Amino acid sequence: MKIRKAVVTAAGWGTRFLPATKAQPKEMLPLVDKPMIQYVIEEAVASGIKHIIIVTAIGKRAIEDHFDRSFELEHIVEKKGDGELLRKLQNISELADICYIRQKEQLGLGHAILVTKELIGDEPFAVFLPDDIIQARVPAMKQMIEVYNRYQNSVIAVEPVAKKDTKAYGIIKPKQVEDRVYQVMSLVEKPEPKDAPSNLAIVGRYLLTPEIFGMLEKTAPGKGGEIQLTDGLRLLLEKQPIYAYQFEGIRYDTGMPLGFLKASVEFALNRPDIGAKFRDYLRQLKLND
Repeated sequence: MKIRKAVVTAAGWGTRFLPATKAQPKEMLPLVDKPMIQYVIEEAVASGIKHIIIVTAIGKRAIEDHFDRSFELEHIVEKKGDGELLRKLQNISELADICYIRQKEQLGLGHAILVTKELIGDEPFAVFLPDDIIQARVPAMKQMIEVYNRYQNSVIAVEPVAKKDTKAYGIIKPKQVEDRVYQVMSLVEKPEPKDAPSNLAIVGRYLLTPEIFGMLEKTAPGKGGEIQLTDGLRLLLEKQPIYAYQFEGIRYDTGMPLGFLKASVEFALNRPDIGAKFRDYLRQLKLND
């Protein structure tokens, strides 16, 4: 079955970026001149997905406004004669068919996905976490869809991490079935390095079969009353195979200030309009040290 729908989770408080996120969604923080959430929406569209459900919460209205038309702003830009900027603004609202649903309480990633059950229906779907921005020649989700088409089961994105960092991720026990593709034998949430079954960490891209909803409904809340997606995947694994794909590309963890800064610098350096001047500026800073 074709992957037609995607869930983008955007209901978190963004506490790591306070006070910047006190009055604006973390997902709207810009990497150069484009908000983080727009990068993942563009990845979804480039992967052939046009129906997108964004899970939001109180204080996230700016996300809806960003992907809507702004006729007054467009009129001002048009009067200035900036046709290129006008097209950029109009294209944002035409990227995809987007609907919004609120997660009224922040009860974990599994719960955020569960609230989309009626909108997804009985079909496989993609999940994007905007904290993970992935630069890739072929969009990471498009790579994963190709794996899904071969195996017709859930696919989760993984990447190798340093052994000392396993305690920050869900970690899989893998059985390799082809290059970059693994059958998931088990999953462990944030294991200590000595207990980790591998160094393959689950990151913010998933392709899930609709059976995940039933598993999440059976998942008991854990710490803080949260329903964890990893626990739901563990239950799903008892019913059907799950595969992991080590995507080709560079992931930036923009949910952390350091990762956000790294992404901002590298994205700026890759911009044809400002990259060269910014590189000269960074070189000058180094010379002044």
